[in-house]
Amino acid sequence: MNAESPVRAVVFDMDGLLIDSESLAMESLVSAGAELGYEMPIDFCRSMIGVPADRCRTLAAAAYGRGFPLDEYFDLHDEHLRRLVDGGRLATKPGAVALLDALDAQGVPKAIATSSSRERADHHLELAGLAGRFDAVVTRQDVTKGKPDPEPYLKAMAALGGEAETTLALEDSTNGLRAACAAGLRCILVPDLVQPTEESRRLAHRLYPDLHRVIEYLAAANAPSPAPTA
Repeated sequence: MNAESPVRAVVFDMDGLLIDSESLAMESLVSAGAELGYEMPIDFCRSMIGVPADRCRTLAAAAYGRGFPLDEYFDLHDEHLRRLVDGGRLATKPGAVALLDALDAQGVPKAIATSSSRERADHHLELAGLAGRFDAVVTRQDVTKGKPDPEPYLKAMAALGGEAETTLALEDSTNGLRAACAAGLRCILVPDLVQPTEESRRLAHRLYPDLHRVIEYLAAANAPSPAPTA
């Protein structure tokens, strides 16, 4: 018997997991702050990884006070990030394309559950060459509550017709990992900019350095059970 339940559907995070966008987002958060005369420590910027936009605004307001120009800052961040992305600096993460090819070959449906907006998700997937490769894309605008609430994963799983026992989630952040686990999914953590915490090590079903290892995991989980001996 297999030690793992088979994987019949996969739900991906997007930023930092499929595409190497988080490093560009950190750069744009810092440069947008500098343009407004604010120093944005990288640790503060990393605290917004995997966090919906409304929660990011709350974090910035708490850190910089009432006088902080929230609207202008996040508008500038969007402009700076768009400039970096459109400048050709967006790339897929190691193993992303190979994993999608492997899932296609096995006929396993796949979706995205992202904290990004629909506009940004569509734009980034297009530039990364991943547009059209998913059966469903659930964005922040498609849910009432973002990660770490389980709603994004529950909605993505439902769109695939999946069940929790046989649906695999893939994440790079603790916030996303919390959401996937709250939805009842086993979740493989593939860290990007933020190193695993004690909590994330406890919650993660597996902890892998890249998506190539997920291909190996799927091969083992979906391997046919040996025929019973007489």
